[in-house]
Amino acid sequence: MGEPQTQPIRVLIVDDQALLREGFRRLLELEGGDIRVLGVAGDGQEALDTIARQSAAGEPPDVVLMDVRMPRMDGVQAAAYIRAHHPRVRVLILTTFDDEDLIVEGLRAGAQGYLLKDVPVNDLADAIRSVHRGESPIQPSVATKLVQRLTRAETMPAPAAKPAAAGSPSLAHVMIGELTEREHEILHELARGANNREISERLFITEGTVKNHVSNILSKLGLRDRTQAAIYAREHGIG
Repeated sequence: MGEPQTQPIRVLIVDDQALLREGFRRLLELEGGDIRVLGVAGDGQEALDTIARQSAAGEPPDVVLMDVRMPRMDGVQAAAYIRAHHPRVRVLILTTFDDEDLIVEGLRAGAQGYLLKDVPVNDLADAIRSVHRGESPIQPSVATKLVQRLTRAETMPAPAAKPAAAGSPSLAHVMIGELTEREHEILHELARGANNREISERLFITEGTVKNHVSNILSKLGLRDRTQAAIYAREHGIG
């Protein structure tokens, strides 16, 4: 008996420029049989309508390549809606904009990764495969801006706040307090950008154990993926 056939990764391309939509479609179709372009959309609203139709037909996209600045509904709004209503569909932002605010907004909204349109097509295809596996590819130049943003946020004086009443800790501290000592260690490593293999080597545990702890951390903190966990950790002084 031969090995079972792996289903191709179904991709929806969302961009307000028709030339780019078709260009990305053709480039990805040349990448081989493991990526299949289901269709294209010209803005966030059309993307949501398309996903709804594809889902009703039993063939939703696995990965959405999402531009950011588009008419009617932008990519950040669409990513947030997809996260809430189509949690199995993963969003990979592909845009010309490397503005720090957009990067943070996109990732917070639920995007799994963030790339710029000057990325080589081979890297784009690899990023789609990575997102489909549950990973979070971020272009190095974008990652640099994200780290700079988080570093600046750490050095800024905290705004004055009313002291919490006795016995009434903040929600963030309650959530973090639910983590075990090991989960705190792994959250610290996520904030540093370590992958599962690096974490397993540093903490002397198996990669499978790391994956289980990461899943527990995401569940306890109400986060979607390790990118959001890293942002959350840095914003709360972990990392």
